[in-house]
Amino acid sequence: MDKWMKSVLFLALIIVLSSAGIRLLTRGETLSNYADQNPEIAYATPKVTASPVPASDGAPSSSAAVSDVASEDFTDVDSEFLSGEAVPSPAPDLFVPVTVESSESTHYEEGFFYQPLTDDVIARITGISYPVSETIAPALAVSATNIVSDEAAGSLAVSYDDLRYLGIKYYDFNGDVQVGELICNKGIAQDLVEIFYELYLNEYQIEKVRLIDEYNGDDTASMLDNNTSCFNYRVVDGTSSLSKHAIGCAIDINPFYNPYVVFNKDGSGETYISPKGSEIYADRSQNFPYKIDENDLCYQLFKEHGFTWGGNWNSCKDYQHFQKAAG
Repeated sequence: MDKWMKSVLFLALIIVLSSAGIRLLTRGETLSNYADQNPEIAYATPKVTASPVPASDGAPSSSAAVSDVASEDFTDVDSEFLSGEAVPSPAPDLFVPVTVESSESTHYEEGFFYQPLTDDVIARITGISYPVSETIAPALAVSATNIVSDEAAGSLAVSYDDLRYLGIKYYDFNGDVQVGELICNKGIAQDLVEIFYELYLNEYQIEKVRLIDEYNGDDTASMLDNNTSCFNYRVVDGTSSLSKHAIGCAIDINPFYNPYVVFNKDGSGETYISPKGSEIYADRSQNFPYKIDENDLCYQLFKEHGFTWGGNWNSCKDYQHFQKAAG
């Protein structure tokens, strides 16, 4: 027992002497003393170094980019979003035009070009704005609405090779820049990109510019939606004669505000106005937005490029309509 006590006392003495020696060597500074004298080091929150992230297009690859993101103030994030509730937003326009230039594209200005029809575009229009034969119609992926006999299919007034796909930009009725698409005859493709580019530079407003195929080839539905369109293999409204639209040599601009008017239709003495609902705009003595007349920039540009205007016709008035021979 005495031997055990002696060992414990000896060990305690060594500890006391060692502690005294250490304090003497460090000038009596303990960890607590050191912390009190160097608070910026002892009490600082340890920094976490972010690992570098892989570089992406236009993004820095250093850890600084991560630090910047981590330090952003997110206090303005919508509370509904944080709570998991759906945040209402304006209904998007689901229309997404193709407008992709191919290797055969004729580029005019940024966002303005024309090119031969690609396979994708041909698939979109066949059986809708472009006729399909009775034999082929059942094999299409879409439900064909423009079907002709096999004999008629072999002698159409226009071929795919005669047509061009146009990509353009324009200002909509909200003053926002939109991307539009048209199909026209190759003979007027250059005219159209030049005209629409000038309209764009002058911020001329057009509500929509979509292929008639987005309306299942229905010209009336397109007009009701005030859509600007060009090619559609169809007859003139109320007749059996092919329209200039059928060969891609006519275009209708903001049609709801610039309707098609036939006087004394069928000898009845009545005036026919299309589309329905646009009757108020048939009175061209009135002033209203988007009206095409001889003072309008759209009229002036089309006339400069050799187009005729339906508003100058006698037996009927087609205020939306411009046409030109393919040449």
